[in-house]
Amino acid sequence: MAHHNTVFSQILKLTPRHEFSGLAKKHDGRRHSDAMSRWTQFVAMATAQLSGRSSLRDIESTLASQKHLQYHLGSGMVKRSTLSQANQMLSPSFFEEMFSRLYTRCQSRSPRHGFRFKQKLFSLDASLLDVSMKVFPKAEYNRMKAAYKLHIGLDHDGLIPAFAAVTPGKTGDQTQAKLMRFPTGSVLVFDKGYADYAWHNKLTSKGIFWVTRIRGNAKYHVLERGTANRSQGITSDQVIEYTSIRSCKNNLRPVRRIGYRDVETGKHYVFITNHFDWSAKTIARIYKQRWQVELFFKWIKQNLKIKAFVGNTDNAVITQVFVALSVYLILAFLKFQGRITQGLQQMGPLIHLNLFARRDLIELFKPPPDPFLTSPQLALL
Repeated sequence: MAHHNTVFSQILKLTPRHEFSGLAKKHDGRRHSDAMSRWTQFVAMATAQLSGRSSLRDIESTLASQKHLQYHLGSGMVKRSTLSQANQMLSPSFFEEMFSRLYTRCQSRSPRHGFRFKQKLFSLDASLLDVSMKVFPKAEYNRMKAAYKLHIGLDHDGLIPAFAAVTPGKTGDQTQAKLMRFPTGSVLVFDKGYADYAWHNKLTSKGIFWVTRIRGNAKYHVLERGTANRSQGITSDQVIEYTSIRSCKNNLRPVRRIGYRDVETGKHYVFITNHFDWSAKTIARIYKQRWQVELFFKWIKQNLKIKAFVGNTDNAVITQVFVALSVYLILAFLKFQGRITQGLQQMGPLIHLNLFARRDLIELFKPPPDPFLTSPQLALL
């Protein structure tokens, strides 16, 4: 029987150690020999993400019960006080850059989005991460609660996060989106929370296409009217120009306005875009794909630990979130490289149950053999 390391050890090997060590030297320089290493910190926090541990004590006890496996994990002993200090004191920028590098690796293996155009497609959105107002007074969101906000730019090639940031809950969605840098020619899709027409204009100037919904109080007049294919749900296809005083001062370019009625739900939507060549149906389909970023937030909140935090500082919160996102990218890379048919929704529980089991990682996701076909009784026939 072939020997295998633990499932956890095989997952960790998907993170290149030489790159990891180089990042540690870049961000931390020389540190005391008795300080917790970045790798040990990562192993401990990844344990929380993959095994569902929700406190420092849980992480410590889980790893302590697997002392005989520390050699394969390459980590040192984990004490909750030392881990707490590392999460609070060490800069989370290390894990932010690690996240970016893991995304770059995933890009080389990820499948393309389902549209005919070759440009990159990104969905932008943000989600609140509720926290205690007593523990995190600086993260006050309103009088009733405190929260951080996770901003995501989701790459539809593989449905993986390409851009991420953690800010106090009051930070506007547009504020963070303006800091993201997208490839020229890419396509962005976002909801009305990003309705900043001046920003839309700048995106157009940079050669970036976008699709969103128009504000209900937008003032404009129609420059051109196109043919609306009502059999496809298209109710209008127009070229419009904004007419408000502020819009005129910003010299906004004309945009395309598309009315669409969903056949299944009967709801009517009005989209705007700076792309004038694609069919109106394609524009509607692109916006419908924005739902994927909502599903992404739902998955990480249900399967990773970003709803309860093991530290009470900004550094600790940002570190925990970016470790969670890094774990997501590692699992996505595993799925792409191993050509695993199951989605991450099915992979997560399997890994959770077999994290410290010694078995082949890829075989874990293959269907069990048919007992009838493998029965030794067949040899008597």
